Amino acid sequence: MGMRDLLGEVASTYDRTAGSKREVKGQQILRGVAGRTDLVLPPGFKAEGHGGQTTPAATPWIGVFDERGMRDPKKGLYLAYIFSADLKNVTLTLQQGITWLEAHLGKGIARQDHLRHHAARLRRAVRRKECLDWVDEPELRDDAARPRAYEAASVIAKVYETAALPSDIALTEDLLLGVEALRRAEEFDRVWWMSGDTDAVQLAYDLGSHAPRFAVAPADFDPLADFHPKDGSEYKVQITARQQIKQRLHEDLIKDFGHHVVDRGYVPSTLRQHPKDLVLRQSRDSGGQDPEWLVEAKIVRNGNATVAVREALGQLYEYRHFLYQQRPEPFLVGLFSEEIGIYAPYLEEQGIASIWRADDGWDGSPMARDWGMTSA
Repeated sequence: MGMRDLLGEVASTYDRTAGSKREVKGQQILRGVAGRTDLVLPPGFKAEGHGGQTTPAATPWIGVFDERGMRDPKKGLYLAYIFSADLKNVTLTLQQGITWLEAHLGKGIARQDHLRHHAARLRRAVRRKECLDWVDEPELRDDAARPRAYEAASVIAKVYETAALPSDIALTEDLLLGVEALRRAEEFDRVWWMSGDTDAVQLAYDLGSHAPRFAVAPADFDPLADFHPKDGSEYKVQITARQQIKQRLHEDLIKDFGHHVVDRGYVPSTLRQHPKDLVLRQSRDSGGQDPEWLVEAKIVRNGNATVAVREALGQLYEYRHFLYQQRPEPFLVGLFSEEIGIYAPYLEEQGIASIWRADDGWDGSPMARDWGMTSA
């Protein structure tokens, strides 16, 4: 017995229509994977089978996790043997976790776009072109959200026909290549996440997924229903055995301003707005065609507003160009952690209002005051 026999057993016994109870043969095999001792795995790795819990999985899979590192398939990188829905193929794939993105991007196209965008970035790190006979994505042959996400999340993949599986030696050699790719990708991913140069959820333009959420506000409308800023508390990260404390000042800035503008008659929204920091609408929306206020938040560091202003201006113009091609252009707002001085009139010349924290609340440029967004 070994990996070849295990993959063959799953392909020949798994039956999605039989349910997910323990007595179902295919489910028994998958649930027993973690206790098997006949699988030749790299040192420090453990395998686990997944056939669904209350609902049988459309595409059953066997995860190969590094016990010393990431073992949570909801987030992070891992290796997996994923079966196609028709069980004719099984693919060894380097996967990104998909579940954690649901709260940010939902389960549809936006999540798939993000996963493909980051997979392409990781593919450069793992030297995809050096892996002969590997592909970028498997074809899982199911239109459900999870299989589609698995396809998009694949960094590199080796596809096998279940009717003609290679030997255990060949499978082991491929698995070792997968581990090598995993190591390279993990290092790249760790540096990227902690660099502070980009958001954890990276931009992937989806021009059809940014329609307004509501048409006419109901009587019991909650203006904060779609306003869910990220946690602003401190968190710890590990970088080459060194702990670094980062404060999410950016998220606190958005949160505080969002609560402020509710009292000024605006409806703030962060839900499903990625990559936009914040969108404001008037409380009474008329069919979703009225312009909205697009807000880009920036932290001014060491009293030098130059970098923050440049980044805000560039991102606001970029988002307006790509995300509003079929919609009315938004009003543009730069939100800053402190006063930006001579840059306020500069931004106004570019058609961008500016708002910043002040001792007694919020101050801003003439355009921001005219819109009633400041404290005065």
